Amino acid sequence: MPKKTVKNIELNNKKVIVREDYNVPLDNKGKIIDYTRIDESLPTLNYLIKNKASVIIISHLGRPNGKDKNFSLYPIANYLSRKINKKVKFIDDCLGTKVKEEISKIKPGEVILLENLRFYSEEEENDIKFAEELSKYGDIFVCDAFGALHREHASVHMLPKLMKKLGKNSVAGFLVEKELFYLDKSIKNPERPFLVILGGNKISTKINVINNLLEKVDKLIIGGGMANTFLKSQNINIGKSKVEYDKIDFACEMLKKSKEKGIEVILPTSLVVTDPETRKIIKIVDKGNIPENMENADIGPETIKNFSKEIKKTKTIFWNGPLGIYEIENFSKGTIKIAKLIASLNNKTSIIGGGDSVAAISKAKVKNKINHISTGGGAFLDLIGGKNLPGLEELEDM
Repeated sequence: MPKKTVKNIELNNKKVIVREDYNVPLDNKGKIIDYTRIDESLPTLNYLIKNKASVIIISHLGRPNGKDKNFSLYPIANYLSRKINKKVKFIDDCLGTKVKEEISKIKPGEVILLENLRFYSEEEENDIKFAEELSKYGDIFVCDAFGALHREHASVHMLPKLMKKLGKNSVAGFLVEKELFYLDKSIKNPERPFLVILGGNKISTKINVINNLLEKVDKLIIGGGMANTFLKSQNINIGKSKVEYDKIDFACEMLKKSKEKGIEVILPTSLVVTDPETRKIIKIVDKGNIPENMENADIGPETIKNFSKEIKKTKTIFWNGPLGIYEIENFSKGTIKIAKLIASLNNKTSIIGGGDSVAAISKAKVKNKINHISTGGGAFLDLIGGKNLPGLEELEDM
């Protein structure tokens, strides 16, 4: 069901609570290392400012387990100020008298960013009283936090529910609108052939996704750590590579089901392997020839060639999960080569999602050449897996 957006409501002189997802990756010094989620929030913020709304931004960052200042949103306020060419006032709390006083003084076109919602345990507990306090801050609620829509947390689920009960609008921002458009385009009505690439470490987090996609996909490529379990299910030696032994039966059944449906599942034929202890010894081997003391770390040249051949034939590409240990330079080549190939192709729809996938695309420096990069992790997978998103259900329908 299409959702109302900020374009469908009156904003002039209104106080607008905007739930963003600024859960950005940080390095060990607390520095932001990928700004994608912040950059994707800019169209909604700029629209609100242009239409004379007073903007109160709320978000979470990480898992602070209390008021750990290493997870403060303060650096994000500085970055936002530069991007929107307007001072974003940072308030070092999200509840209390000081917050209410600052919000009471905000003028149309001004922007405030409140401190990390997860500094309060009530946020993740979906606490109604916590949501009631947040609801007092504005006349309108806008959710642009697609990456949090699958969570029953106070600011995503309970807050819009309360706002509607109070007769106040609860609508989507442009990022949520864009995410829903591309996921609908790629999953429900894809231009064919439709190819899905699944990587990452675990099958267990993608069972619903796999089952749902088997009803829609033409071909399926599997790489990354999850390929180990599929190879093992075919009695192929995988050395010391990590395997989800409790998912071997699922892998067998999935391959059987795919064959019955006429869906080709393409697994790695060559691999880059390494010793799991030091990762200093690196070899390229055919599948089944992984030495007993080594593990799968990346797809090999023959696999890259095979995957590339299938990618060039397709019209719609959906990709979730890196194809190797991409964060280590020696094992990022497969993921980067596939990313660059997808980015180079014309007349194709490419959708990439999942936190590690987005980081890998950033590393390949082709973000601007992909049709859509989803900012959602769990929400992205849940929606593709056919689940309802609690936060999305609370937003107003068209």
